[in-house]
Amino acid sequence: MRVDKFLHQMNIGTRSQINQLIKKGKVTLNARQVLTGKTQLTPGQDLVKLGEREIQYQIHYYYLLNKPVGVISASTDKHQKTVMDLFNKSDYRSDLFPVGRLDKYTEGLLLITNDGDLAHKLLSPAHHIKKTYEATVTGKLDTRVIQQFATGLQLKDGTQLKPAELRILEYNKLEDVTRVEVEIQEGKYHQVRRMFGAVGQKVVHLQRIKMGTLAIDMGLLPGNYRELSQNEVDDLLALTE
Repeated sequence: MRVDKFLHQMNIGTRSQINQLIKKGKVTLNARQVLTGKTQLTPGQDLVKLGEREIQYQIHYYYLLNKPVGVISASTDKHQKTVMDLFNKSDYRSDLFPVGRLDKYTEGLLLITNDGDLAHKLLSPAHHIKKTYEATVTGKLDTRVIQQFATGLQLKDGTQLKPAELRILEYNKLEDVTRVEVEIQEGKYHQVRRMFGAVGQKVVHLQRIKMGTLAIDMGLLPGNYRELSQNEVDDLLALTE
């Protein structure tokens, strides 16, 4: 691979910016100054430095984003703010995309990556990847609703859902709302909201807190993100084998 292409893929800058860095003598390959962007290297074997900073070769990137309300789960949009607009310029890459979707008014865990193979497996019904949501819904729920979820709800349009687990956490008598956790294996359009609609209730607040082995950080505020650890990546890869 050409050194200018390598640096461009590693998000160092545009081709013209990289050529300027090379001209200024800022780039070295195996401790020798690079004189032209056409210089060839072997990614993962040769040592590339920008000044004193070692540039390590990385193909796939993985981020955990706490999606806020009001932002759409898309890579680009001409009219609305997307999850990719939340990324710092230094982390942004044009090949990153959200894995699955949370609707505009749902917040919480969203995996952002450029690993298309992993994304496909995580979303594939064949892998039965569980997703957990915390919701506040109208009314007081009881064991009857838990059983309805457990046996598989039928939505108002006739769609039959697979069994889901509903856990009742707390009932607020003053506001007449119930805080719950819902664990599903599917990812149908507005599924959680439609599930509660099927039992005559409405979702007031909805947050995804877990997807497979990946859980939202308590201290990660809405609109913020972090890179996944290697252990977290390995766990996701193992989950989809």
